[in-house]
Amino acid sequence: MSKIRKVPKGYHSVTPCLVVKEGLKAVEYYKKVFGAKDQGLMMTPDGKSVAHAELEIGDSKIMLCDEFPQMKCLAPSTIGGTPVSLYLYVEDVDKTFNLAVTEGAKILDPLTDQFWGDRHGIVQDPFGHIWSLATHVKNLTGSEMKKAAEEAFSKKPA
Repeated sequence: MSKIRKVPKGYHSVTPCLVVKEGLKAVEYYKKVFGAKDQGLMMTPDGKSVAHAELEIGDSKIMLCDEFPQMKCLAPSTIGGTPVSLYLYVEDVDKTFNLAVTEGAKILDPLTDQFWGDRHGIVQDPFGHIWSLATHVKNLTGSEMKKAAEEAFSKKPA
């Protein structure tokens, strides 16, 4: 008898599960914009809602389901937003960011070269989830990072 893995093969310890309205549209959006690979989709018995979907983006998985208010499973638009964001590293952040916006994302923070060494911007996807999109562009030593952070935080907000 084989040993049961406590974390299934191909998963990390933490796997986000996004609740959305229009689950099938969300799956297609994430495939088109983030290059997500469909790892499985289960519809409700009536075929109207996504009960569970698994997507792989880069080396990470996310789960997704449609909103089910009767189960306290609510989408960001139902609860007035989300306190959670997902930080996604991509090969070409400019390309991914622009595609996300073209496909309906709202810009929350434009692309900028950040003090910590990432080119980074934030969007809210059409389903209410917030994505910090980044490409790492510069390696910094601990002292360089400290100096860059001090300089960034010393500037007055615009």
